[in-house]
Amino acid sequence: MTSKSDDTHSGRCLCGLVRYRARGAPLWIAHCHCNSCRRHTGSPVATFVGFNRGQVDFASNDRSIYESSPGVRRGFCARCGTPLSYESERTGDELHLYVCTLDDPQNFVPTGHVFHAERVPWYEIHDALPRFEGSGSGEIGSWGPLK
Repeated sequence: MTSKSDDTHSGRCLCGLVRYRARGAPLWIAHCHCNSCRRHTGSPVATFVGFNRGQVDFASNDRSIYESSPGVRRGFCARCGTPLSYESERTGDELHLYVCTLDDPQNFVPTGHVFHAERVPWYEIHDALPRFEGSGSGEIGSWGPLK
């Protein structure tokens, strides 16, 4: 994805109660295969886009938060159940949004797989993107969600 610092991206939950805007270029975009993200979405992989917290504004206080483990906060809509965000003390000032909650998810193309070691073995991936056993942070900077 190519994004300028003045681009604005909007997103929402399924029912539309929780809406947000993200400004500027994302920090990264990646598929996460960790057990926690799979359980949060009920799917074999979760795809995130990372922004600095200051780049993202939620239109109201309707986003509910669940602390899935110490220092990890997962945002969702309490009315329709849509998972929306991931925040962790380990990732500092980052806010991770589920790509498919964006109004234009096709513009956010992942560039790698994180926590690939935790993937579901029957989920076959046939792309050429790099795969990282963990977060990939040692190899290429801050990547995806850390459990």
